[in-house]
Amino acid sequence: MSNIEVKKIINPILASDGAGVKLKRSIGVEPDYFDPFLMLDEFGSENKDDYIGGFPPHPHRGIETVTYMLQGEFEHEDSTGGKGRMSSGDVQWMKTGSGIIHSEMPAMSEGRLHGFQLWINMPAKLKMSKPDYIYIDADKMSVHKDGDKRVKVIAGKFEKAKGPVKGHNIEPTYFDVELNKDKEFNFKLPITHNTFIYLINGEIEIGTKNHKEVKDSTLILLDKGEDLNVRAKSKSKFLVISGKPINEEIARGGPFVMNTKSEILQAVQDYHNGTFVK
Repeated sequence: MSNIEVKKIINPILASDGAGVKLKRSIGVEPDYFDPFLMLDEFGSENKDDYIGGFPPHPHRGIETVTYMLQGEFEHEDSTGGKGRMSSGDVQWMKTGSGIIHSEMPAMSEGRLHGFQLWINMPAKLKMSKPDYIYIDADKMSVHKDGDKRVKVIAGKFEKAKGPVKGHNIEPTYFDVELNKDKEFNFKLPITHNTFIYLINGEIEIGTKNHKEVKDSTLILLDKGEDLNVRAKSKSKFLVISGKPINEEIARGGPFVMNTKSEILQAVQDYHNGTFVK
């Protein structure tokens, strides 16, 4: 038995992406890479000027993007012919593989938009695979509820609640946890995996060792271990995300993540000469 302790507490930086969408970015800046996780953005505002520009058509290769909508609506469309609307609570898990061009635009002109986008690396053997999607409607997601907490399972398993993402190479866990004040969340994780918590709101304590105060919109990187214990100092909401490291060299080029610089240059060339989408 080994307790999971806090490795590092990180305050996201304010950034913008797409056509000026304001967001808070943590993974992808600090840390640059937390294998297999490449980027984590939280977007959220009640001011339409912060999100109305959306994310016009842009390419990806070699990664997976996981978009989780907490509030609001997005319309998405891509080069495979896929299109649809994401509503509050929905998840879009996209394996970009060899290449996809897609857009994500707000389907709202006022009100609150709030959500997350996580980028997951793909191993070399899958980077040039055919693009694929998993769409998860909010009402089809498994949820565990008891007097202490509510756990929405996007990937992995908590008690009897199972996530719809199965047979994945990184063996992911992705939970949305709501924990009542003075209550605990306990979970056993593989000792091989890299795990982080993203605190959305509230205040929590993790593990058995003292750490600095953790409140609202904070990334908490965790040491490897098996037994995760989280205590809520106030009513709290947080994401628990874990995955098996890929342990390969990476090369980045904006929306492309491959293993070598030459593969990045090839992706750029493919995009510009019209052979990007297979």
